[in-house]
Amino acid sequence: MRALVINCTLKPSPQPSNTEALAGTVVTALNGHGVEVDVVRAVDLNLKPGVRTDMGEGDDWPDVHGKLLASRILVIASPTWIGRPSSVAQRVLERMDAMLSETDDHDRPVAYNRVGGVVVTGNEDGAHHVISEISGALGDIGYTVPGQAWTYWHLGPGPGPNYLDDDRGHDWAASTGRAMASNLYHAARALEENPLPAPPS
Repeated sequence: MRALVINCTLKPSPQPSNTEALAGTVVTALNGHGVEVDVVRAVDLNLKPGVRTDMGEGDDWPDVHGKLLASRILVIASPTWIGRPSSVAQRVLERMDAMLSETDDHDRPVAYNRVGGVVVTGNEDGAHHVISEISGALGDIGYTVPGQAWTYWHLGPGPGPNYLDDDRGHDWAASTGRAMASNLYHAARALEENPLPAPPS
């Protein structure tokens, strides 16, 4: 089984990413279930604005789209900015909108029988809002979002240290991340064995 983690940090490589560091606990847990995981840092790519799978010359989204279709598990990892998902996360979700009109060989939306989860970091109290926004978007596209398929880290409202600069709260975030990985893996297995049918016409 394959998984894809899309890191929606605003920091281009090679800058350290707090969001990718927390997502790494989920990657490690998924690896423990035998899942192969690809990680994409979206800000490093030329993801043109739009809602089509291919927006023309120079657009890097078609390669990400291919990774999405090769994966049964998707994790969107985003920092919290102004209490909301990052602009990069919004761009990724807008590009995924094209999947609404794409179907597989059984006339099912291509996101059917795939599962999604969310990782969030930030210094203000907006993690649950970010989780709700991204989870809702994934559900709209056709992904199944299992219960408790998320983890987050922050130290309360207002400015503060970054995830990589402070060990407080790491144990809880890592434990929640391991539960998230288990829920994603087992839900994906269940859908693999008993797939959703195409929507009734």
